Amino acid sequence: MSRPLRRWVPPPAAIALRAWRGAVAFGAIAVTLAAVPLAAAPSQASSRPPRAAAVPAVPEPPGAGPASGLAGTQKAGKGTGFRQIILPDLAVIEPHGLSVAQVAALRKLRGVSDVLAIDGASIQARGRQVNVVGVNPQQFRSWTPLATASDQRLWTALAGGAFAASSDVVHQLRLHTGARYQLTGAASLTMPYGGAASFGIAGVDLVVSTAASAQLGLIHNVAALISAPGVAMTTLKGDVRKLLGRGGSVVSLREPRLPVDNTASPGKPSNYIELFRESAARYCPGMSWTVLAAIGQIESGDGANNGPSSAGAVGPMQFLPSTWAVWGITAFGEPGPPNIMDPYDAVPSAARYLCAAGAGSPAGLPGAIFAYNHATWYVSEVLALAREYARLYG
Repeated sequence: MSRPLRRWVPPPAAIALRAWRGAVAFGAIAVTLAAVPLAAAPSQASSRPPRAAAVPAVPEPPGAGPASGLAGTQKAGKGTGFRQIILPDLAVIEPHGLSVAQVAALRKLRGVSDVLAIDGASIQARGRQVNVVGVNPQQFRSWTPLATASDQRLWTALAGGAFAASSDVVHQLRLHTGARYQLTGAASLTMPYGGAASFGIAGVDLVVSTAASAQLGLIHNVAALISAPGVAMTTLKGDVRKLLGRGGSVVSLREPRLPVDNTASPGKPSNYIELFRESAARYCPGMSWTVLAAIGQIESGDGANNGPSSAGAVGPMQFLPSTWAVWGITAFGEPGPPNIMDPYDAVPSAARYLCAAGAGSPAGLPGAIFAYNHATWYVSEVLALAREYARLYG
């Protein structure tokens, strides 16, 4: 029997935005990870597939990754998730509003994959000054944390003319779902309250649709979020600054490089954090352990939901049995052949697979994650969660 591990369960990742009345600053919201007990799977030889006779030096062809075919399936602890998460790399803020031509030009910059322009202003609600953004709900949904993006009822209400509120202000404003409240900007508008959520934007209290934004007189296109994951930040900032001239503010939202520690410790890991660290150091020097941590959480909740998935993937790192037969290894002194259900084997095997796909260098990391599960939303979500772990644990 393997030694018990302790798994951690994080809240969703988030990006922070603080705005309004001319001054705008961007930052990041830290999260707290809680460890809860979880026993590792037994390591009986009878439950292990045979060891592969030879291991190739390159990953399997596209479509044969450990979790290929999982897009659209249920994920541990989250129900049916939204699959189009976009991570912003840069924010452009113009207190007087970006022009349509400027937003269009931002979209044409080299390496830019997505741009989202949002309205915004400070208005009155129930006798309080609140910050509100006006968005196209269908577009904005992809830029919010996964748990929020997956809340279909919330987005239906927002698209139907209701307003949504940050979880932090619901109690302050004494809001009740379905009740109607007066919002006062340049004009007054009575709207139903559609629900609370975390939008990943600190300092934003309410969210309304673009139709309501126009009626309230919010500043049109007061900010734009830019996603350009393959472009160096200095290059991206320079290109945006050339486009805008002296107007507006340009703020980096991209997180610093993920931490890498190639120092392997003796002995056997006693919890998942140690297991992720040791596996990265031993089997993929140059890759941040936070990437393994993110994949382990997203795929199975660190073993809380070992499958099988609809594609047939199983275990804490959700390997397909055919992939495991090639890439699975025995590690950390575990007895017998590789066990797909044993985290002491599965996590190092995942590190080895990712490393062969290029995860040992920052430039190759996104492609390696994509090789693990062929979906762009998956790459974005893994990197976002890895950054949250990096903030807390360094």
